[in-house]
Amino acid sequence: MYTAVLEPVILYAASVWAPSATKLGVRKQLNMVQRGFAQKMCRAYKTVSLNSAMVLAGLLPLDLRIKEVASLYEAKRGVEQPMLGDREMEMRVAYANTTHPASQIELQFGCLTDQEQVNAQRQQAVRIFTDGSLIEGQVGASLSFWDNEVETKSRKIKLASYCTVYQAELLAIREATVSARKRPERSFGIYSDSRSALQALCNWSSVNPLAAEARENIRQCVSQGKVVSLYWVKAHVDVRENERADELAKAAALSLKVRPLYDKCPVSFVKRQFRMGTVDEWNRRYCQETTASVTKLFFPEVSWAYKVVRQVGLTGLHTQLFTGHGGFSEYLNRFGCKENPSCICDEEHQEDVPHLIFCNKAIIQKIFLGQHEMYANNRVYMRNNFINRYFQTSNRTTWE
Repeated sequence: MYTAVLEPVILYAASVWAPSATKLGVRKQLNMVQRGFAQKMCRAYKTVSLNSAMVLAGLLPLDLRIKEVASLYEAKRGVEQPMLGDREMEMRVAYANTTHPASQIELQFGCLTDQEQVNAQRQQAVRIFTDGSLIEGQVGASLSFWDNEVETKSRKIKLASYCTVYQAELLAIREATVSARKRPERSFGIYSDSRSALQALCNWSSVNPLAAEARENIRQCVSQGKVVSLYWVKAHVDVRENERADELAKAAALSLKVRPLYDKCPVSFVKRQFRMGTVDEWNRRYCQETTASVTKLFFPEVSWAYKVVRQVGLTGLHTQLFTGHGGFSEYLNRFGCKENPSCICDEEHQEDVPHLIFCNKAIIQKIFLGQHEMYANNRVYMRNNFINRYFQTSNRTTWE
């Protein structure tokens, strides 16, 4: 409900009123709305602070989400963003710059699933197999030119490390169409194992710049009397030509030491950069706030907690443990629900979360004396089950 209804309503037209979200009064109103949802999502008591509730619910502060959405909107429209540095974002082709409908040609691609079907398409004068690869954080693309059963030429292409495989696949197809437009032969076959790239290429409504350029190149080839056929080849089924293109693409990604031919940032990279900035700012606030002291014992940094809480299914008992707001003597005494805040193991120590984690005596006595059976079972569950999962998830072996 929060993700599907509340957040979209608040973020509507965020780019218009984003500057107002920095005002203290507006932030307080946003926090008031968000706190109730965060508490319910992590099953917390109503006394739990906003800081703790948002960390355990995995929710970003709304004012930071507004800024993030507004920045993405501006980036998509060419406004420079300091977070991107000197990198440029991949911009969609403006509708006015697309091919006129009267000049559009019908584009389709065939599907080939094995070597036999690929061999049946050798009637083209030039067959160009394309591929893209993302390996060890590096991105590359390749073209492999074939005449019947012989590879006549190959080409490796380097892309910036933040580019996607989808961009690499489309870039390889675009370069194949450039070769088809420039070469003197009259028939060409362009083969790719990326169905999504071919679908974008054949869809004239797609405004991807690489797909638009490839379509225009094919249209010019047709106007020159050339025939360009498109094919999707099933990957990793021992099609020799496609495996060769895959080998070249991996080599381009790993070993090619040249300036990237294509370095436009994909939307996914821009979103990731903005999200990292949002989490960093949230972490700064979280560390500076005086609330959520118990939560900070488990999650000293938001950047780490934001990943962990999504991997561990929190229950109400986990939330009590992480916040200190629950069936603890210290907490109950604070609200007049219990006379004595001390632990049964030692009257000098209050029964709070840090004490109970190390206090075996408190748990053992309550089990053997039969006092508060539900209380004892809850503590055993929290201690033996969740603490172990907490250490395993966080790769920590000792309590700090």
